[in-house]
Amino acid sequence: MPEQTGPLAGLLVADFSRILAGPYATMLLADMGADVIKVEGPRGDDTRTWMPPVRDGVATYYLGVNRGKRSIALDLRDPADAEVARELARRADVLIENFKPGGLAKYGLDFDTVREANPGVIYSSISGFGSGAGRHVPGYDLMVQAISGLMSLTGDPDGPPYRAGISVFDVMAGNHAAIGILAALRHRDATGQGQHVEVNLLSSALTGLVNHSSAYVAGGTVPYRMGNAHPSVFPYEPLPTADNDLIITAANDGQFRKLCEVLGIPEIADDPRFARNADRTERREELRPILAEQLRKRGALEWFDLLVEAGVPSGPINTIDQGFAMAERFELDPVVEVGGVPTTRHPIRFSETPVSYRLPPPELDEHGAELRKWLEDKGD
Repeated sequence: MPEQTGPLAGLLVADFSRILAGPYATMLLADMGADVIKVEGPRGDDTRTWMPPVRDGVATYYLGVNRGKRSIALDLRDPADAEVARELARRADVLIENFKPGGLAKYGLDFDTVREANPGVIYSSISGFGSGAGRHVPGYDLMVQAISGLMSLTGDPDGPPYRAGISVFDVMAGNHAAIGILAALRHRDATGQGQHVEVNLLSSALTGLVNHSSAYVAGGTVPYRMGNAHPSVFPYEPLPTADNDLIITAANDGQFRKLCEVLGIPEIADDPRFARNADRTERREELRPILAEQLRKRGALEWFDLLVEAGVPSGPINTIDQGFAMAERFELDPVVEVGGVPTTRHPIRFSETPVSYRLPPPELDEHGAELRKWLEDKGD
């Protein structure tokens, strides 16, 4: 195992999760220096088989969220393997799992049992719908996109509801789990006490709907599908140019004035119909063709450079490869190679304790022999 560095160096994480939310959280922890041991069943994480696309015969889905970890394959139905798992849980600073609530109890790996042997453990559970009345419902991101209401907001106003292009709530729940784990570790540093950190996809979804959630709970308004438009700001959507659509987000009066100046129609910013954001939002159907007429005089990338230079937020609608190219242009270095496997850079930069990329995504049970030897020795 390469030397651990980073803000979480010295932390041992037992990762009993699979697919996306949990593995994403533990990859973030691994990048920050934690020693993450990925516990897999004999067939491995489901995402090992989610292909295409592949790289060297391995699913890129799996590769995308599993760097920095060591893998051990354990059949929890086997008493000897279950004992190895319990010993790992006894030694761990953090245990993270996304079994159905209560699903690990029969193996002696539920929070209460683990805490008896390891009082300082931070035990993080990720579920679809919590450990109460929704505990029996399996949790998949697409289900939660539907149940939470997100799909009712996604798509054209007159078209069918759509899912987001990624498993957005899995990623969000993974982030929430990582945040909760770090907060619980802070508490343990102060008190010595471990605790149970519970995250569920539906709660992550409802808080992640932000202004739409607030529109309902605080304003009694049920939001509806508006395509790419924003319910409270205009312009804040794609607008046509001479070649491709361009996202323009003039979210305040000052930005709108700068937009009008760049487009060569400064008088529009003083037009009482459009002077304030509320006016522009109410009269968007009047304003949109005025802006589009000017935008059609140049291409999207040319306008992008002019608008950004003037301080107007905007952006071309890229494909994924173009998005990575733009990140390179902005010197964000979005790709890091780990053991010959290209992966996406950790999103946080630390000035004093930088992240590190020590291990490529592991093969199934790649580190099983060394980990079994270590865990079968009951000493610390």
